[in-house]
Amino acid sequence: MECGHCSHGEKSEKSCIEMVPIFSSLTYEEMAEVAVITTNREFRKGEIIYLAGGKDHKLYVIHQGRVKISRISETGKEQVIRVLGPGEFMGELSLFVDSPLNDNAEALETTRVCMVDGSRLKQMISENPGIALKIIEELSRRLLNAENLIESLGLQDVEQRVADALIRISDGKDVINLSISKRDLASHIGITQEILSRKLTAFQDLGWIKQEGQRRIIILDRNSLNQKSRGSQGS
Repeated sequence: MECGHCSHGEKSEKSCIEMVPIFSSLTYEEMAEVAVITTNREFRKGEIIYLAGGKDHKLYVIHQGRVKISRISETGKEQVIRVLGPGEFMGELSLFVDSPLNDNAEALETTRVCMVDGSRLKQMISENPGIALKIIEELSRRLLNAENLIESLGLQDVEQRVADALIRISDGKDVINLSISKRDLASHIGITQEILSRKLTAFQDLGWIKQEGQRRIIILDRNSLNQKSRGSQGS
């Protein structure tokens, strides 16, 4: 399938539409209909895809690259909400409520984004409820993650948050290659980069982890990190 309006009309190895789980219930013909209302754009690292307050009414799908979703407080402090990769989407709330976007999207590397026209997509959703169900499933997952983050910020001390973050992003592996900067990781768990660096150094001194470069962390003592994340080990 061609990715609707792909640059130079070239066929992609796998189109945006085929990559997104919310469209998995569509037939090939229906996917082709979505492709017709889809345009593409490439963003450079650090380039803004959209800003809070905008009224684009589009569904943004990441074809290649990674995107940081964040919000800026009235004091100018950034809170990283999530990082999205290929096949994931953003801007979906503008499809269902007539209100401005409430977050910012920034390319973390060279990123290709496919943009689906919101008004025409809403018509398709009314004809194919399976799309809406898939969107609801994804929004439910994001809500759960947001609630877990809020609980972490409210109930865990700084060391617990850092330990918990390491456990989560390690996904059971002993080697962590951070997909975001330590500045963004610190923002995500509600602390400063300086505090994160101090806590990582403290964990390294305890023999729990080993840091290699700016983005590689090796877990040496997962049990101690787990205990710390649960608050069952002294500071």
